[in-house]
Amino acid sequence: MADIALEFRDLTLGYDRHPAVHHLTGTVMRGDLLAIVGPNGGGKSTLLKCLAGRLAPLSGSVVNHLSGLAYMPQIGDLNRDFPVSVFDLALTGLCGKRGMFGRISRGEQARAQEALAAVGLTGFENRSIRTLSGGQLQRLLFARLMLQDSELILLDEPFTAIDSRTIDDLLVIMHRWHAEGRTVLAVLHDLELVKAHFPKTLLLARDPLGLGPTTTVLTDARLDTARAMAEAFDRDASECHRAA
Repeated sequence: MADIALEFRDLTLGYDRHPAVHHLTGTVMRGDLLAIVGPNGGGKSTLLKCLAGRLAPLSGSVVNHLSGLAYMPQIGDLNRDFPVSVFDLALTGLCGKRGMFGRISRGEQARAQEALAAVGLTGFENRSIRTLSGGQLQRLLFARLMLQDSELILLDEPFTAIDSRTIDDLLVIMHRWHAEGRTVLAVLHDLELVKAHFPKTLLLARDPLGLGPTTTVLTDARLDTARAMAEAFDRDASECHRAA
């Protein structure tokens, strides 16, 4: 039990009683680098929202054995018109430890500078986030995650719509987290990237179709099943009930 990070116990998630994730059971181990893949509408982002505490299960449960988590939603969920500087947004990664209005120490300011340097944003500190490109903004969000210093890191489409150099740089940071023993879960669409960088994968098409080594989960047969299940999705289906 000491090596288990997350336990999914017949977990069903959804909206208005209609499931987006359907009876998920399994475990994620401490230190896993896990990709969550599947067709659009398959429940991937919904699962991360549950793990982040933003969505309660319809039934079943998930048990988190780790202390602290850092959650990065899709980049499109961030309000880029909010008047905040790059440095101040990075500092919000410390809010969980010092509170929203706690005084920022010199040491914390230095840590924020180091995080921005690690993602290649030295010199951007005073710029408004509205001036950043998509890749620069994603680098900033990774810097904020670094300051959260959490055992569990949740990434929702971290490499979508950004340039290849930024992807390579952020993959280096992600592998560093993995080497430090952190547990990293990432929603992804690029299967070649998954095969190259993620030892484990969860394949979701509302129903879980595989959870384990990537080479075992991402088979042609399972991917064909996932596509077929997505095409058969009925948005007007009745509520989910499991027979006794």
